[in-house]
Amino acid sequence: MAEFTMELSDEQKEVRDWIHGFAADVMRPAAAEWDEREETPWPVIQEAAKIGLYSLDFYAQQFFDPTGLGIPMAMEELFWGDAGIGLSIVGTGLAAVGVLANGTEEQIGTWIPQMYGDAADVKVAAFCSSEPDAGSDVSAMRTRAVYDEAKDEWVLNGTKTWATNGGIANVHVVVAVVDPDLGPKGHASFIVPPKTPGLSQGQKFKKHGIRASHTAEVVLEDVRIPGHCLLGGKEKLDERLARARERARNPGGERLKNAAMATFEASRPAVGAQAVGIARAAYEVALDYAKDRVQFGRPIIDNQGVAFQLADMRTQIDAARLLVWRASWMATAGKPFTSAEGSMSKLFAGETAKKVTAQAMQILGGNGYTREYPVERMHRDSSIYTIFEGTSEIQRLVIARTVAGVPIR
Repeated sequence: MAEFTMELSDEQKEVRDWIHGFAADVMRPAAAEWDEREETPWPVIQEAAKIGLYSLDFYAQQFFDPTGLGIPMAMEELFWGDAGIGLSIVGTGLAAVGVLANGTEEQIGTWIPQMYGDAADVKVAAFCSSEPDAGSDVSAMRTRAVYDEAKDEWVLNGTKTWATNGGIANVHVVVAVVDPDLGPKGHASFIVPPKTPGLSQGQKFKKHGIRASHTAEVVLEDVRIPGHCLLGGKEKLDERLARARERARNPGGERLKNAAMATFEASRPAVGAQAVGIARAAYEVALDYAKDRVQFGRPIIDNQGVAFQLADMRTQIDAARLLVWRASWMATAGKPFTSAEGSMSKLFAGETAKKVTAQAMQILGGNGYTREYPVERMHRDSSIYTIFEGTSEIQRLVIARTVAGVPIR
């Protein structure tokens, strides 16, 4: 019987330390500047590409780590460096996961390399699911994909919103409605190749946090794409739609997942790891500050009011990491999320990041509220982790439905 261990291997530690070095030496010194500029930090992404950190090969190696810990370990270190720059570096990954979750081997081999480019010509990709009237309620999605059989083309029309890298991406992955009568089961994912006519960037959002990450609307006006750009292929889609129609006529049959949910389920533990990285960074700043800051003749960490907060912060961070690691290991081992473990990890880690960064600001007092210290930015960055890729309320709904076995609303 294999020995149970939670110790990272020497190879994993080496990779972790390598990423940590990049986060400390390249990302952190640039973090405040790009947060203020609210622009994609192309020079930092290019530096990551030069050393192989921003590349398909690197993420493939971490994705296929047999323990499942490669991706969450990488995410935690990058977002310890800075969340806005971190999201600019890993934002392409959500589109890549969309292709991995729904695409054929040929589509994976064709499109994912084009999402990254190379060190000499860096590219990014975008995953487009949310809409102005369809965020958590995916059944309200209105973007349509209609098949033109005569030309073997799909025609896409609609507006997507909150798209990371939307409009500036080389490759866009778009979730659209192919059969409106089936609700979320009538959705499919499509590749929109580079420079496809009809796709344009709409409003670019000015955000509270993660401001170095580009977030915008994507407008689709009679966007025509080849039939082979349907992820999974037409035959597989037709089979899935037929099963969904049969289930609609005969409730109680097998449950089918829609294209967007397949992507989010695969990515939630990784998003949780990002939140852990932000929380850990804020905790470390607060810990160092509490040791150095002297009030009434002694360091403030000598006071239980401060020390107990730090104890709680560290406990919550470690608990969040363990939930992320469990879900990541389960996904890699092929074990089903029978208690919505993926949603648990994202829920707890996101809530932890928001709470811990707020506590860090409190420990720093007035200094924590200024931009002279990074915890103010970390707190702003953490806020999104209870909102995107499924709000905390949606995560609780997923968990409640799973453990209760009933369609709680």
